[in-house]
Parts: sequence; C-alpha cells; structure tokens
Amino acid sequence: MSKIIKVINLREAKKVVTAVAIPLIGGLLVGYLSMAYSKVDYLKPGFTPPGWVFSVVWTLLYILMGVASYRIWRMKRYNSQAAYALWLYAIQLVINFIWPFVFFKQGNYGSAFFLLLVLWVLVAFTSINFYKIDKKAGLLMLPYLIWLTFAGILNYFIWIMNV
Repeated sequence: MSKIIKVINLREAKKVVTAVAIPLIGGLLVGYLSMAYSKVDYLKPGFTPPGWVFSVVWTLLYILMGVASYRIWRMKRYNSQAAYALWLYAIQLVINFIWPFVFFKQGNYGSAFFLLLVLWVLVAFTSINFYKIDKKAGLLMLPYLIWLTFAGILNYFIWIMNV
C-alpha cells in the first residue's frame, strides 16, 4: 500500500513541478530574450517601481499561476469545463509571453497597452473559470489580475509620455 501512495505522490509532484515550471521557465526565458534588446531610454512615470521589483513579482506570479493551473489539471473529474479553463490559461500565457517583445524589443507601447488589455480580459475569464471549478485556483489568480491592472496603468503612462 505504501508503494502505491509513493507512486501517486511522485506523479502528483511531477504534475506540480511541470505546472509551475511552464510559466516560470517561459517567463524567465522571455524576460531574458526581450530585455537583451530592450530600448532603455524611454520616459517612465514617477510611480515606476525599481527593476528588481518586476523580477520578484513576476517570479511569484508565475509560481501562483502554475499552482492554480495544477489545481485544475489534477481534477479527477476532468471535464469540458476544466479543459476550457486550461485552454484559456494557455492562451493568456502565450499573450503574456508575447507582451515583453512588443513593449521592450519593439518599443511599441501603444500596441503593448492594447495587448495588455486583451491579456487582462483573458486572465479575468481564466480566473472566473478556475474559480467555478476550484475556488482556491481562482483566488490564486487574483494577484496576477491585480498586478496586470497596475502594469496596464504603467504601460498607458509610458505610452503617453513617449508619443
């Protein structure tokens, strides 16, 4: 019996690691690649946090997102509702990974702002769908939505200041 439990726990541990690793490694890679060619001479509003804050916040958010997605993925009664929620999650993650290239590499702050609005809506829908399936998973997405709200305001002001 204990061998069965260990195998089940190992499988679940692999799922958790995978669910967290996807956004975390993807975010780190995208951050590195987009910042390598970043236009650094743009104007920023006074409320822009220091650079290290973004690294810390995004790391925490990617971990929370990963745990939230794992909670949906592990549902024993995997159904069309969970599949749809995970599909929304995947789409928002792709948009999340595209945004830094538009903002930093291309320096296209207006397009980045509108992309962020699309991302915000997708994350809101993802969070709602996660919440319907697993309340904790939905709540784990709230810090991400709050940060995106701040990021959207920041992006907007950068866009306006650099027109």
